[in-house]
Amino acid sequence: MHPYLFTVIGLICFLEGLPYLASPGQVKKWLNWILSASTLSLRIMGAAIMVVGLLLVYLGRKNGG
Repeated sequence: MHPYLFTVIGLICFLEGLPYLASPGQVKKWLNWILSASTLSLRIMGAAIMVVGLLLVYLGRKNGG
């Protein structure tokens, strides 16, 4: 198992949980918006987030990570 796997999973859990701790009311508003959004909008948003994530991984690995 890769040594960074638990670090990556831990950071994902931390970042995913942070909005619920910091601003639960805003999370509820965001979730209501997601429920009312079109499937196409959600797909576009998901694709954009994935591209940004891959770019960040690439830049991190390229610059010594």
